[in-house]
Amino acid sequence: MTSQVEQRVSPVRVAVVQFEPRVGVDNLKANALAVEQRLTAAADAGAGLIVLPELATTGYVFETRDEAYAHAESIPDGPTVESFARIAAARNVYIVGCVAELDGVKLYDTAVLVGPEGYIGRYRKTHLWNTEKLWFTPGNEGFKVFDTKIGRIGLLVCWDIWFPETARIVAQLGADIICVPTGWVWTPPPLYDASGTCMAAYLTMTAAHANNVFIATADRIGQERGAGFMGNSLIAGTNGWPIDRIAGPDEDTIVYADIDLTAARTAPIWNQLNDLHRDRRTDLYDQMLGYTDRAPLPR
Repeated sequence: MTSQVEQRVSPVRVAVVQFEPRVGVDNLKANALAVEQRLTAAADAGAGLIVLPELATTGYVFETRDEAYAHAESIPDGPTVESFARIAAARNVYIVGCVAELDGVKLYDTAVLVGPEGYIGRYRKTHLWNTEKLWFTPGNEGFKVFDTKIGRIGLLVCWDIWFPETARIVAQLGADIICVPTGWVWTPPPLYDASGTCMAAYLTMTAAHANNVFIATADRIGQERGAGFMGNSLIAGTNGWPIDRIAGPDEDTIVYADIDLTAARTAPIWNQLNDLHRDRRTDLYDQMLGYTDRAPLPR
């Protein structure tokens, strides 16, 4: 009998990195070193796709526009993306990170995808949280799914996962996995349920379940200028349940999952009669919820 492993056509070890970066230009070198160490550790453990927290090389809580600009860099020729590209090429991995992007006079909270072949693409955060609105511009390039050698990778950032339309659109565009750099801050209490799981983790699981897509979220930990972060990084399967485990609120850790990435393309068929994607009543609500910026990739 053929084993489950032998049946896999796109086996990938996914890693989500959870640690505590620190804001401030004096901390940029230390953050970059911490990120490189964790990327190296994940690659050493066999990861082929590694997701970092939101703004992992800069820290998150800026106090002024001047400080936000001081942490920003261009894409793809800034030092962070160049560092990702160097590591990705040397270790034959794909990396999803998030940087404060400078484009002209505008700043964006931007997720980037880099692979062994170099820079692949970016996604500018659509929904801005709290004081992000004081320095960042909302994303203006739509939602993205990138075809790679390991499968189709979609990108979102943090607060986006609260909006059901975002994961639905990216899944409809053909993503096998949605990678979400996050900086989940403390929300109205209770912060966690009895199992130690926060609401953002449940939203991640719900989005994966409702769209039959893998979702990998990498959160940060610690406190920064009065803001506390939730941890709870996880990788959700196409059924919504976490693969392996959900990271603890304060763990400096890496969570892994071995998955067959393109299995997401057959996952929507639940039974002989139901399929979450085909069952959509687009005739009723596509005028409100449809997304026609680009044609979807075939499933």
